[in-house]
Amino acid sequence: MMGFKDIGPDEFKKGLEKNPNAELIDVRTPDEYEDAHLKGAKLMNIMSPDFTEMVEQLPKDKAYYIYCRSGSRSASACQYMAGRGFGELYNLQGGIMFWPYETE
Repeated sequence: MMGFKDIGPDEFKKGLEKNPNAELIDVRTPDEYEDAHLKGAKLMNIMSPDFTEMVEQLPKDKAYYIYCRSGSRSASACQYMAGRGFGELYNLQGGIMFWPYETE
């Protein structure tokens, strides 16, 4: 059991829109985030030494929609968070490279 769900862009977008308790997290680097990110995304660089600290500060009762460039780093973040007791985690399959909608 992975502890998270891989979902495509359409399901990811719909889930975010219909869940007022959802939080969007971008686990890429600050440079990647500056280039383009999804509207409302919180930057939590998985490569940063304080990533685990940032995760510890998140409430466990929210739904988290997590993405990166290709879906690999976000899958790692989801796995890590699942191991820390987060129950509702969604990974953007293919990452922002396959995001057909507008970015900021």
